[in-house]
Formats: sequence, C-alpha cells, structure tokens
Amino acid sequence: MNHLPLIIKREYLTKVKNKSFVVMTILSPLIMIVLILVVAYLSQLNNDKVRVITVLDESGFVKDIFENTEHTTYHVLENMSLKDAKKLTEETGSVGLLYVDKPSSIDDVSNHIKFYSEESPSLSLISDLENKLEYQLTDIKLQENGVDVAMINASKINISIAQESFAGEKTSKIDSVMKLAFGGAAGYLLFMFIIIYGNMIMRSVIEEKTSRIIEVIISSVKPIQLMLGKIIGTSLAGITQFVIWLIIGGVLLSIVSFFFGVNLQTPQQDMVEQAMTNPELNMQVQDVINAFYNLPLANLIIAFVLFFIGGYLLYSSFYAAIGAAVDNETDTQQFMLPIIMPLILAVYIGIFTVVEDPHGTISVVFSFIPLTSPVVMLMRIPFGVPLWQQLVSLLILIATFIFTVWFAAKIYRVGILMYGKKPSYKELVKWIKY
Repeated sequence: MNHLPLIIKREYLTKVKNKSFVVMTILSPLIMIVLILVVAYLSQLNNDKVRVITVLDESGFVKDIFENTEHTTYHVLENMSLKDAKKLTEETGSVGLLYVDKPSSIDDVSNHIKFYSEESPSLSLISDLENKLEYQLTDIKLQENGVDVAMINASKINISIAQESFAGEKTSKIDSVMKLAFGGAAGYLLFMFIIIYGNMIMRSVIEEKTSRIIEVIISSVKPIQLMLGKIIGTSLAGITQFVIWLIIGGVLLSIVSFFFGVNLQTPQQDMVEQAMTNPELNMQVQDVINAFYNLPLANLIIAFVLFFIGGYLLYSSFYAAIGAAVDNETDTQQFMLPIIMPLILAVYIGIFTVVEDPHGTISVVFSFIPLTSPVVMLMRIPFGVPLWQQLVSLLILIATFIFTVWFAAKIYRVGILMYGKKPSYKELVKWIKY
C-alpha cells in the first residue's frame, strides 16, 4: 500500500503545528520589519545631516570651485593662517579642513594638498574632493598651455552603442543588467532555500531517530516512502512559511509606513519620480521598462519553478540521508562540506563566469552538471539559452534526483536504525551495498 500521501500529510501538519515553527513564522517578519525601520530611520538621519567643510586655499587655484549642495556646505577662509584655520574648524565642528598650500607651479599643487580632520573622513568625501580638484587643476593646466577648455568641452561626444542580434532583436546594456539581476536573484533564492529547509529536513530525521519513533514507523512504511514523505512534507511547510512571511511582511510594511510616516521608498521609486520631470532620466527609466519586457518572462518563470523544485529535491535527499546516518547535529559537520561546496561553486560560477560569458564552455558545462545546474542554468536562461539545452539539463537533473533518492534510501534504511556509532564514509559505502 502506498503510504506516501499519509506521510506527507503527517510531516506537513507536524511541522506547521510545531510551536517553534509558528513562533518563528510570526516573529521573523516582525524582526525583519524592525531591522528595515532601523535602517530606514538611520538612513534618514544620515541624509538629513549637513556636512560642513572648511577650505583654506593659499594657492588661489581652487577656492572658487566649491559650491554648496543640499547636504554639504563649504566654508571658504581667506587671509588666515593654517593654525588659526585648524582652530576655527575644530570650534565650529566642521568635518575637516581642506588646505591647499602655495606651490611653486601648477604641476606641484598635488604635493601641497592636505585634509585635516579629527576623525578619518569617509572615502566618498575624499573622492568627491579629489574629483573637484582634478577637474579644476586640469582646466588651469590646459589654459596655461594655450588650450581652449571651452572648445574641448564642446567637442566631447557621448557614445552609447546600440546592440542588436543578427535576428533583429534590439538589446542594450540595461538589458544585461536586468538579466543579471533576475538570474542572480533566482540562484541566490534557491541557494538560501536549500540551506534553510534542507537543514530542517535533516533535523527532523535526527529528532525522530533519537526519539525512537522511527522504529515504529519503519515497521509499516518503506524507507524510500518515508524519506520522500519527509522531503515533500517539509518542503510544503517551508513554502507555507515563506508565503506567510510575504503576506505578513507586506501588511506590516504598509501599516508602519502609514502610521509612523517612515519613508520606505526605494531608490528606484525616487528615480521614477525624478524621471517625471527630467527628460534624460525619463528615457533611462523607459529603457529599464523595455529591458524588463524584453526578458523571456514565460520561459524564466517555468524554468525557475522546474529547476527550483528539481534542485531543492536533489539536495534535500542528501540532507535526509545525512540525518539518518548520524545521531546528533554535531556529527553532521563531516558530511556537510561535500554538499555545500557544489552550491558555493555554482554561485561563484554564476557571478564570475556566466555574467561575462553566458554561452562559454565553463558556463555551458556547469549548467548541465546536476549539482550546479539549478543555479547556473537559472542564471544563464535570461541571456538566451536554446530550449533543447534547458530540456537536457532538466532531464539530467531529474534522472540524478531519482538516482540520488535510491542512493540516499539505501543509507536511510540502514542509518535510521543505527545508534551509538559515529559513521564514516567507509561505513556509508557498506550501507549502500546492503
């Protein structure tokens, strides 16, 4: 008799009715909302802060280039010694003092610039000052050499290379960014889901094994059915928890934003608002929208679901086998590295190889290897992967999952009844042969 549906139902209900599961399902969104509120509040404080920078220019080259902005005020000093300027900067609470000494020539100015401050200034502040000084001093140097700076600036031409495939499909740099964003998000989501809920499956097996409940269950249920029931039941519980997180998180974000007036607006939303009044930015936003619609959305959604399920079930079977082989979580560490390494490798290949060459040899090969294909193929698909490659990769993944379930069931049926002995890889090989 097939007990699989009963095992799935039991495993699912056991998980969702567990007190710790219910508490974490409710508390996790609350904790995330609190963290978001803290970050948003601190960001607003940082954005509202006005930096005051004191400038003492004895060279006379750069004192006129500093213009106040919404968050930065420049206090330019004149006819004052360096000692007095330092004292004044400290008394007024300025971020620091930018001091430009009088050089022998324009070529020597870079050796006569210092920034005095009580604490180390931020990298963005120093970079901004360096850029301002470089532009100004470069223009002065060009003028001294008899070059018309205005003519040079007027002669500059901005280049944006139009991209189009041989089939006539138009793309752009923004298209590549959108493809990378979707592929990276899909791969990372799968990676995190495997880590979080794979460990949940492993702990569930260990708990039942140590409590000896497994001895009663195994008398009437085949090990492979029990293992599949645990994997599917726990997966459904994980999906339920994830959906509840999304719902609670969305509701809480709306409530907090409405009642507490915290600005949770994203930079993308700010950009859209600015685009309404800025024609150039409006074109960029339009390019982003076009890039989104240029994505093969139907293919991406279907492939994401299939590879996500296949990859998760494949790794979950490994976690279940490890849980059956050990008596406690401490003993699992020796078996975790071989499982985690392919996932980490897949993420690195996706980030550093697929982005640069999605159709290269390395990207293609690892998109067929079942331990890495769920992540690598998901990151390749936005860049355009032939359907036959997707199907072959998926079939290999499914075949590997079936083999892995058989392989893991061999370990599972022996391991769940083994107590008091720390297994080794040699022992696992013997269990497979039984």
